[in-house]
Amino acid sequence: MTSPAPAAARTAPARARLSPRRRALISRVVQYAVLVIVLGAAALAIDWDNVGTNIFNPDAARAVLPQLPKAFLNTVTYTIAAFAVGIALGTLLALMRLSSVGLYRAIATAYVEFFRGIPALLFVLTVGFGVPYAFGVQFDSVVTKVAIGLGMVSAAYIAETLRAGLQAVPKGQIEAARSLGMSHTRTMVTIVIPQAFRIVLPPMTNEVILLTKDTALVFGLGLTAADFELTKIGSNALSSPAGGGMTALFVVGFCYLIITIPLGYLARKLEAKGARSRA
Repeated sequence: MTSPAPAAARTAPARARLSPRRRALISRVVQYAVLVIVLGAAALAIDWDNVGTNIFNPDAARAVLPQLPKAFLNTVTYTIAAFAVGIALGTLLALMRLSSVGLYRAIATAYVEFFRGIPALLFVLTVGFGVPYAFGVQFDSVVTKVAIGLGMVSAAYIAETLRAGLQAVPKGQIEAARSLGMSHTRTMVTIVIPQAFRIVLPPMTNEVILLTKDTALVFGLGLTAADFELTKIGSNALSSPAGGGMTALFVVGFCYLIITIPLGYLARKLEAKGARSRA
């Protein structure tokens, strides 16, 4: 029977001969090997003939191309309209959250908590179908419905982002402005709010990305062909007997990436620029 003490004595010098760089190299090689094995197993498991017919079908992709420009433009229009409502209402809510009047703070807090707690689709449908029942007002324009529906939901998130930005502005600047005789309103408009917007530009860009993807929720409003956004085209093609399976969904997914990837790059650049300015 072998004693454990001599065995440990034999292995310890072997480990000691490996330098940290060599151990790191071995670790990377093992990780790459595991990754290659996993990808290889996945590639062998895929039914490539079925994938070619139902996911990457060139004929199905070409069939939806004529509809894409209008849907792409509608998606961008819905995003801009919703963000315009969201930024205006979100700014008001952020100021109310920081107000010295307790009732304003309570209203803004209730709004933020309510709209962050319900699914955006639920409110979009409420604007589309519930408002006519409640107020007797019928919105004919899909852009108006989307702007109100997604904009009001987005305002809750924008308000919290802006509130953080407003609180990040150094109080010394506010005190300096007031000491120069500026009113509270003028100080907020000319000193605080512009700086807060610069601070929150990166997270605000992320909010635009989320809004762009949320425009897919408007399918529930019963769109006409002229009002289609990108996801609706993919959904219709998926249920079409013409075939192609999920190919159209991949095509419209690529269209979303054309919008969101540059916005994500812009957010990273703004974040890096902000970090350099604070350094």
